[in-house]
Amino acid sequence: MTAVVDGEQKVPARQLLVLRDFRRLLYLRFVSQWGDGLFQAGLAGAVIFNPERGADPLTIATGFTALLLPYSVVGPFAGALLDRWDRRRVIVVASLLRAVLVLFAALGLLAGAPSQVLFLMSLLVLGVSRFIGSGFSAALPHLVPERNLVQANSIAVTLGSVVAVIGGGCAIGLRRIFGEDDFGSGLTTSFALIGSLGAAMVAVRFAKGMLGPDEVNEPSGTVLAVARGLVDGGRAAWQAPRVIAGFVALFAHRASTGIALLMAVLLMRYYFTDVGWLKAGLTGLGEIAAMAGLGIFLGGVFTPKLVDRFGRHRVIIGSLLVVATAMAGLGLPMTLPTMLGAAFLLFGGGQVIKLCVDAVIQSDIGDESRGRVFSLYDTLFNVTQVVAIALAAIVIPANGHSHGLVVVTIVIYLVGAVGYVFASRRERATA
Repeated sequence: MTAVVDGEQKVPARQLLVLRDFRRLLYLRFVSQWGDGLFQAGLAGAVIFNPERGADPLTIATGFTALLLPYSVVGPFAGALLDRWDRRRVIVVASLLRAVLVLFAALGLLAGAPSQVLFLMSLLVLGVSRFIGSGFSAALPHLVPERNLVQANSIAVTLGSVVAVIGGGCAIGLRRIFGEDDFGSGLTTSFALIGSLGAAMVAVRFAKGMLGPDEVNEPSGTVLAVARGLVDGGRAAWQAPRVIAGFVALFAHRASTGIALLMAVLLMRYYFTDVGWLKAGLTGLGEIAAMAGLGIFLGGVFTPKLVDRFGRHRVIIGSLLVVATAMAGLGLPMTLPTMLGAAFLLFGGGQVIKLCVDAVIQSDIGDESRGRVFSLYDTLFNVTQVVAIALAAIVIPANGHSHGLVVVTIVIYLVGAVGYVFASRRERATA
């Protein structure tokens, strides 16, 4: 059956897969995010769960910063250039450059380079990945009808996230084969080359200009365009009340997720012990990733149905409240089984919120500014997550066991729900 939203009939999600270029974008996203997931998990294992290296809360927080900061630093540049250059060319060149950087990172691990050097290499690799990720989001409206953006995002973003989790699982499996020391970690990380090279091979098959931008609303100088990226993105977002309201909800989710991630790593490394078939350590993090991936997948499957039935406002508010309840009921006991349940609901609810906000940006922001707004989006929310992790690292116990920080995440979600309601009033006033 088809659904009618805002007076327009939506095509069933399965029919979107008939669109050849949309399928090609899916293949591109999948191979790229598989490589990203493998690289990030390989690096995390090399630094945090490597018997040859130590890892206290501040070291782990530094590692998270290395994984997240590129999205913040590179974001304004990616946005301005994606709204100026052919997005197909950006994705191809960035994928090849990422392959070279992944190779250098793997060689650094093989040589036993210091953790600081590895963090720097991860900054470069994931910084280049940001160009690719922003390009996916900005290009999607060129390949599917606007009325199907929620469905297309549900398929692309959700399955892409699941594939990234699978990439992380591959890294865990490869570490078991090659070993958990620096040498084994280097061999594991080198497999991320497959994702980068594969992405370049798929991207080059798009026709020139097919991914946009259709129009260029940029200064003649590239440097000036880059400098104006955040300002222009902020101006475009502010003029779209639905986008600002969505930003408030995502702020709450990203801040809480940052705290939860730091706690999960420390608990798995220093506090939890095996419970039956459930394992602690790096394998335990793989179990959390699997539950998170399941939550992301189901969130993507049900988001279009929930939005059709209840409307975007209720879905976002409900998601914030459900995750707050999950952190209270499953996070506070702080056991290995309940932590897995909390991860499932936290990432599932977060995926619902993200998909709703992505679709709003793609429908409410013009193509000439969409790349900059998505880059602003990445910048703000990853800075929020980095700051949350850094602040939590200052006060968290060395083993990660802190009921107080779980309560903080609950409060942040509740404040986010209230903030979203108030921000939505501006949307109604504008309408």
